[in-house]
Amino acid sequence: MIAFAPVLTRFGRLRSLDRDARLLFATRFIRLFAYGALSVVLVLYLVGLGLTESETGVLLTSTLVGDTLISLYLTTQADRIGRRRMLIVGAALMTAAGVAFAFTRQMWLLVAAGTIGVISPSGQEVGPFLPIEQAALSQVIADRSRTAVFAWYTLTGSLATALGALAAGFLTNTLQRSYAPIDSYRAVVVGYAALGVALGLIFRSVSGAIEARPSGKPAATQSALARFSGLEGRSRGVVLKLSALFALDSFGGGFVVQSFAAYWFYLRFGVDPKTLGTLFFAANVFAGISALAASRLADRIGLVNTMVATHLPSNVLLMLIPLMPTLPLATLMLWLRFSISQMDVPTRQSYTIAVVAPGERAAAAGITGVARTMGAALSPLFAGLLFARPSLINVPFYIAGTLKIAYDLLLFRAFRSLKPPEEAARARTVTP
Repeated sequence: MIAFAPVLTRFGRLRSLDRDARLLFATRFIRLFAYGALSVVLVLYLVGLGLTESETGVLLTSTLVGDTLISLYLTTQADRIGRRRMLIVGAALMTAAGVAFAFTRQMWLLVAAGTIGVISPSGQEVGPFLPIEQAALSQVIADRSRTAVFAWYTLTGSLATALGALAAGFLTNTLQRSYAPIDSYRAVVVGYAALGVALGLIFRSVSGAIEARPSGKPAATQSALARFSGLEGRSRGVVLKLSALFALDSFGGGFVVQSFAAYWFYLRFGVDPKTLGTLFFAANVFAGISALAASRLADRIGLVNTMVATHLPSNVLLMLIPLMPTLPLATLMLWLRFSISQMDVPTRQSYTIAVVAPGERAAAAGITGVARTMGAALSPLFAGLLFARPSLINVPFYIAGTLKIAYDLLLFRAFRSLKPPEEAARARTVTP
């Protein structure tokens, strides 16, 4: 019972959240459920429409590039124009993209819809939602609870992604008894659009308490760069460094986004969509549970140390997946990797929010999030070319692992001395 005490303490913090925070948890769940469901079938659906693997890579890259540009504007202006307004716009773009993907086969229309709308090929966050929600959450919770709440927020998303993947697998398997495979995949895409509508309705219910507090500095006195980026001088330097490193990490991860990882299991071992859904359901559950452990570890060794210490071994496991000769062993490596790979997520998010001023949080989270999306946007293009050649389908795993290990080492070197406020205060208390 004692072993569960830290978890119960964090759960108590979760139960104390106000109405706005709970609504934001609900939108996180709905959105990641949609992303998880789509990621299992997206590449299979696009190939079923007649696209080649190379064309699919181009489409996914254009989708992520479009998400990046739109998210950059929406997140950097959210604190000024209104966080709730920008979240509703994001939900509308998600719905529009889902409708377009469901009802067209034309490559140029798919590229246009993916570029302007919000589509997640990885099962992970894209679009303006995450940065704005993080800033909004930090507005209504205490600093000492931030990492723990973000850990539960991460767990919520991982469980939703897992359930979405499971639901998509079982839905397509059931529908394929009566319909063609392409129609079963299209049903998931239509569901994705419908969940975008649900998101918009919930965002309308969030109160004005999530909006940024006035900085007290007239906009006319700010530089054009500060107005555009939403960041002042000191924060801008920190955020740019973090953004460069996060882009490197995501560029590596983009070689093995969940859609391509699912496709790899299909090519290598002939795994059907139902089994893929179950496989990635378990993987995302492991990832979500690990987030709670990350919160506890960060309390002991710090946010940056936790990010690096958990991410490094996960990348070694990533590189071991294609070396496994059987499906059970490859699945085991994947699950082991997921069980620690996401421990850096709540700590990374909490750290980014903590090292900038409260009025700059949406912009900071948005710019670093956009950097991650931009990094991830480029690699599917190359991954698609590699997957088009059967002899090279293992190479993306090796490239991803190498780049992500480089990110870990560079991050530790650059930011080990920059402490968030709660760690700095704890250090002052301990130091005589």
